[in-house]
Amino acid sequence: MLKELIIAFQSYIKAHYFITKHRLWKWILIPGILYTILFIVGLYFFWVSAATVVGALSHLVHIDRFLQHRQSALLSFFFVMGGLMVHLVLVFLYFSLFKYLILIIGSPLFTYLSEQTDALINGKEYKMGFNKAFRQDMLIGIRVAIRNSLWQTVYLICLLILSFVPIVGWITPVICIFVECYYYGFSMLDYSCRRHQMSPSASVAYISQRKGLAIGNGMIFYGLHFVPVLAPAYAVIAATISLYHQNLE
Repeated sequence: MLKELIIAFQSYIKAHYFITKHRLWKWILIPGILYTILFIVGLYFFWVSAATVVGALSHLVHIDRFLQHRQSALLSFFFVMGGLMVHLVLVFLYFSLFKYLILIIGSPLFTYLSEQTDALINGKEYKMGFNKAFRQDMLIGIRVAIRNSLWQTVYLICLLILSFVPIVGWITPVICIFVECYYYGFSMLDYSCRRHQMSPSASVAYISQRKGLAIGNGMIFYGLHFVPVLAPAYAVIAATISLYHQNLE
């Protein structure tokens, strides 16, 4: 897995040079600006709504009254940490749903970028057309995004329940990060698998055997949210490059 992680990290560097060389910035910046606006607005509402949920739960079970009665600094610390973990897991849950909404809406763009990248790597000319093959790849991409969102939601709900457990629940945000990274990287890698005529089940099996590529792609994707305008397009181009030398037949 370590080798796959390194390949995934290096593919982002190659993606940057690839974008610059082939002047793909118009396909990066315009959708990226829209994504950035949605991300900032969504993150604000995710954080506020998660805080509201945690506050409502605390009020429902009378935690404040209980802590005032006990007057224990250690007990208060455990409850504060537990509330923070629940808050973070809820934010991850909200963000995962936002991410899949972006994947569904942006499916035509991501399909195009993956196919354009593959064509340029192989020295071919790719002309964008809304033909039958393109529509089929786009629709499969949407189905994969919906499938992944359902599975990831199940895992995150389980982690949300676990986050209520003292001490043990403190590791749930870390697990959430890896789950998020894997499923986002999975979606990016799936574009290349579909281009090689893989069935959805074959694509799942193929990527499951290369978890490092998916996790690595997702990790850098999350890191790029310091400059979110680059995150989505860089991820799909990097995923295409990382699978270029793999045997996809």
